[in-house]
Amino acid sequence: MRRVLIVDDDPKVCETLDRYLAHAGYVTASALDGARALEVVQTFAPDLIVLDLMLPRIGGLEICRMLRETSAIPIIMLTAKTTEHDKLTGLSLGADDYLTKPFSPRELVARVEAVLRRTGTAEKTPRVIAGALTIDPERCEVTVAGQSVSLTATELRLLLSMARAPGRVFRRDELARLALGDDFEGLNRTIDAHIKNLRRKVGAEIIVTVFGVGYKLVA
Repeated sequence: MRRVLIVDDDPKVCETLDRYLAHAGYVTASALDGARALEVVQTFAPDLIVLDLMLPRIGGLEICRMLRETSAIPIIMLTAKTTEHDKLTGLSLGADDYLTKPFSPRELVARVEAVLRRTGTAEKTPRVIAGALTIDPERCEVTVAGQSVSLTATELRLLLSMARAPGRVFRRDELARLALGDDFEGLNRTIDAHIKNLRRKVGAEIIVTVFGVGYKLVA
């Protein structure tokens, strides 16, 4: 059974999400502050984290940054902030999806299922080699000029989609469909945030912006 860690400083939110996720077949744990969340990650080993941004002791954005230094655990952000900037900040730190409060618990369960579906299954495909870039989907390993690069599952799927057709220009909506699935619902700039992370990790000379159109991978 998949494990979901719920991190929110409101006990009622944790209790409600625990009930809905348990009904959907998930094993859950909860934490009411950021420091406790980091402890539970180590002992509970979640498959996904539902992470509120406004937390005592250690904020959600800082937790996301810390986790991404060592882990690719899928993260869904919860935030009462509604500006595009706040959401993109979380995505730029490596979050996979987000929900703005107030939200439906059923929608949260649907998002958990969607994120786990697109990040949890290794693709049965041979290695993809494009210039200095090598991707092994089954092992979730990426190297650039022989140097290992750590990517989140979402970043890996985006990179793999482009590496299968080097030189081809992909529109943002096309990348969202290929890498995130038809059920993905997000900002138009969500893909931009993920691509920005990828360019920082694999090199801006490998993923090129085609202004007014989208992105392409240069082998």
